[in-house]
Amino acid sequence: MSSTSNAPLLSKLDKVAYVLSVVVIGIVIAMRPAQRYAVDFDTSWMPAFHASVNTLAACFLIMALVFIKKKNIKMHRNMIFGAMTCSFFFLLSYVAYHFTTPETKYCGEGTIRTIYFIVLISHIILAGLSLPFILLTFNRGITYSVEKHKKMARWVYPVWLYVMITGPIVYLMLKPCYNF
Repeated sequence: MSSTSNAPLLSKLDKVAYVLSVVVIGIVIAMRPAQRYAVDFDTSWMPAFHASVNTLAACFLIMALVFIKKKNIKMHRNMIFGAMTCSFFFLLSYVAYHFTTPETKYCGEGTIRTIYFIVLISHIILAGLSLPFILLTFNRGITYSVEKHKKMARWVYPVWLYVMITGPIVYLMLKPCYNF
């Protein structure tokens, strides 16, 4: 790839990012009231898988920051591809799980319940809001629109990292409530 910006490709990729964001957010919203579809396999492993891939994505994001601080663009890019891949598999599994498994209600009481819902609600809102910006920032990176990429990444990176860290925290807080 060339080290100069590719504006026509960026424009096309941005359109894909917007459409993909609308579709994904629409699917996630549809999961809430959706009918659950019976499956012939055990889904109890999936919440732990979701937490694991989010944790792995967070590790990739931290390493991406380390590598870019060292000006190792190739390894930075590889780590971002790793985080994106983990996020992709998380999303596929998360949607499959929530279309097939009844919702688990939080069973904690008192202050911990309040903390759980603060973490959960901030996680959900920021996950939804950050998706298009994660994709747009990624697009700027892969098309070598470096200044635009850096400008967006300063804001998008900490939000994405927060979402990747709070996902496993929500899982650990909810784990005692699962009926497996």
